[in-house]
Amino acid sequence: MKLNERSVAHYATCDSPADHAGFLRKRVERHHHHAHHHATSYQRRWFVLKGNLLFYFEERESREPLGLVVLEGCTVELCEAAEEFAFAIRFDDAGARAYVLVADGQAAMEAWVKALSRASFDYMRLVVRELEKQLEEACKSLAACRKSPRRSSSSSRKRHLSNPALLPVPEKPAVLENGYSTWGSGGGVPGGAACPDRDGGHAKPPPLPPRWRSAAGSTTGSPVPSLSPTMLESPVTPEMACFSKLHSWYGQEIAALRREWQERQKRGHP
Repeated sequence: MKLNERSVAHYATCDSPADHAGFLRKRVERHHHHAHHHATSYQRRWFVLKGNLLFYFEERESREPLGLVVLEGCTVELCEAAEEFAFAIRFDDAGARAYVLVADGQAAMEAWVKALSRASFDYMRLVVRELEKQLEEACKSLAACRKSPRRSSSSSRKRHLSNPALLPVPEKPAVLENGYSTWGSGGGVPGGAACPDRDGGHAKPPPLPPRWRSAAGSTTGSPVPSLSPTMLESPVTPEMACFSKLHSWYGQEIAALRREWQERQKRGHP
């Protein structure tokens, strides 16, 4: 695979967000021909993961990467090493170089292994296929729900709402005056006349007050205050349709009896 070093270096240091970044120790093995043995050491490097490209720098502020690992056709797994929290990036090709990295702790190691395992296009391809399968199943389920018959309750409710004859007929509210229903002003009957009731008859007017005492006097012989002719008339008139007027009309008898009682108290009669 040929890569444009300038383009790759620009992508590594540009402002595009990184998928994961942090310090790791990278294992380096040196082969000594004269001694015929391998010397193992670890170098602390700053790693940046962008897509399926893993860059590593000498320092965090470095502007050019020291190396690049293309995460395709590889597996990320924990490995046994002298250093704790070590994991390795191994490729399927025989003879390919393996990268052994060491994190600073357990949480950092798990985060790196998860991020690197999900970085390849092979993994993204599997995710896209799974999402497409779920979308197809959801579309089939939605189509089946639309074809299935609706509930009888909802259909009957719609028929009920669509047919005005099935709706309840609201009753005409009674006309209120001063918080009370006026018997003389309902039904549009002129003059406060009696209206037909539910039984087909006619509503009776309010009962008349008790009979007034005769003008000749009471049993004690005390005179009764004279009453005006209007006080003796029935309240069933157009002028007496209002409740307040009916209340005042009935209260005239009580007022007259109270005045009579006060006069008897002044004269010393019990």
